[in-house]
Amino acid sequence: MRSHKCGELNTSHLDQVVDLCGWVHRRRDHGGVIFIDLRDRAGLVQVVFDPDRADSFAIAESVRSEYVLKIQGKVRARPAGTINPNMNSGEIEVLGLSVEVLNKSETPPFPLESEIEVNEDTRLRYRYMDLRRPQMQEKMRIRRDITRNLRNFLDEREFFEIETPYLTKATPEGARDYLVPSRTHQNSFFALPQSPQLYKQLLMISGMDRYYQVVRCFRDEDLRADRQPEFTQLDIETSFMNENDIMTIMEEMIRSLFKTILNEDLPNPFPRMPYSEAMGRYGSDKPDLRIPLELVDIGDEMKDVDFKVFSAPANDPKGRVAALRLPNGSDLSRKDIDDLTKFVGIYGAKGLAYIKVNDRNGGIEGLQSPIVKFAPAEVWEKVLLKTGAETGDLIFFGADNAKIVNEALGALRVKLGLERGLVNSKWQPMWVVDFPMFDWDEKANRFNAIHHPFTAPSCSVEELESNPGEALSRAYDLVLNGTEVGGGSIRIHRTEMQSRVFDLLGIGKEEAQEKFGFLLEALKYGCPPHGGIAFGMDRLVMLMTDSTSIREVIAFPKTQSAACPLFNAPAHVSELQLRELGIKLRKPDVKEAKEE
Repeated sequence: MRSHKCGELNTSHLDQVVDLCGWVHRRRDHGGVIFIDLRDRAGLVQVVFDPDRADSFAIAESVRSEYVLKIQGKVRARPAGTINPNMNSGEIEVLGLSVEVLNKSETPPFPLESEIEVNEDTRLRYRYMDLRRPQMQEKMRIRRDITRNLRNFLDEREFFEIETPYLTKATPEGARDYLVPSRTHQNSFFALPQSPQLYKQLLMISGMDRYYQVVRCFRDEDLRADRQPEFTQLDIETSFMNENDIMTIMEEMIRSLFKTILNEDLPNPFPRMPYSEAMGRYGSDKPDLRIPLELVDIGDEMKDVDFKVFSAPANDPKGRVAALRLPNGSDLSRKDIDDLTKFVGIYGAKGLAYIKVNDRNGGIEGLQSPIVKFAPAEVWEKVLLKTGAETGDLIFFGADNAKIVNEALGALRVKLGLERGLVNSKWQPMWVVDFPMFDWDEKANRFNAIHHPFTAPSCSVEELESNPGEALSRAYDLVLNGTEVGGGSIRIHRTEMQSRVFDLLGIGKEEAQEKFGFLLEALKYGCPPHGGIAFGMDRLVMLMTDSTSIREVIAFPKTQSAACPLFNAPAHVSELQLRELGIKLRKPDVKEAKEE
């Protein structure tokens, strides 16, 4: 039907007769001459219809936005002064010789030719229209190029692309499973995979050596800007490689990706930072290194002050008192600080103490704050020295249990850095390493795995048993601009260690056998040392396209409530289907609903 794509035409096609197909992006009537910007996936081209061709001119007069047309025309140079440098085809135009309406269109639910802000629910309801917009098609193109680049890199290094099942068994991986009832096995359920973790470990036991898969994963969890109930990850596993080997080859892959797709040179090597240092300096295990602000511990300075708000957490082994210096921050008004106080309250902070440094050399008289009177001048001098404060700076304080302080000041650090233009580079990748093996759950009175229960500790079984709370794991996360884009670890490859980790997580022998018996059995048959990593493809594409949400880079995403407005899903099913599955619906109790 067509000889060329719209956006591919240029001066090399001058005087050629071309057949084009596409959508009417914009139609303009200028003094008897009609201009139609015709759009396809490759871009736009301007088509001109003169009134001397009455039949085609009449059709061109009748078309409207988003009509689908087939046009035959002759490529010619644009007149002087009308060249459009913002279009690939901006130096030429097509003189329309004939036009056929392949399909009409109703008035679109929102304009596709402008940058006007459109409600996201409307965009998702009419996603097929939203995806016609050039900026959305560009994001889909970049996503395709990213996936192809990563595949090529791994193929060249002898990784096997192997598909693993979607219908599997429910296993605890930190989020709720999506369950699929079985008609042929009444009262039994499959689960959609949260990740192919166990399958890829079994592939290593099978001797596949190097595996990868671009795979869909499913997690029934609360959503955020960078989360979806179904998402895509690049899943990778290798045998006979340690964590340094894996991080090195993955760095090479990401550097190659950014150079090829964005022509950006990432650092070589990526910096590596222990988890404890990341939490201490940035309050986060995924710090944004583009922002130079850092948290400073001042617990030692506050242990003996009369101000219980500071001294109590300073003397609590689980507490933390930290300071965050904002250079030239004294211009913040009281309203600004009140707004920031509300912001840190989201993270559990009970308040936000601060000091304005009006005169660094003026001693305590040079400080402005309601809290200055609660500690002697020598204490504040130590704080100023430790934070590196200068005249005109503003110092914020966090004092509470360490988790609240880290989350509140860590989030405040990023907010201030972005809002005040303190970002000092475009891309800052880093590895966070030496994570704790476990996190103690006070309510459940048990350990939880920081990553997953198959992550290898960096110590022996005996050392793990003697002090599990202090054990470190052989895990590593790749962080880019404050977003975790990849996470992996060396896996446990011996039955004894895997069984002991299950014990420490409160997974008894019977439960372990029921849920993971196949893995424990497989580990007995010569399991090689192995490890891997998974990259969140949606997050990676989101960052590389400078999008604000992963919904912007997924063709058909779900809403914040995990619904699909386009298909109106999830939806009710018929009584016949439920009977075949042996399922009877019931409404949850009011008490149950509240607990949920």
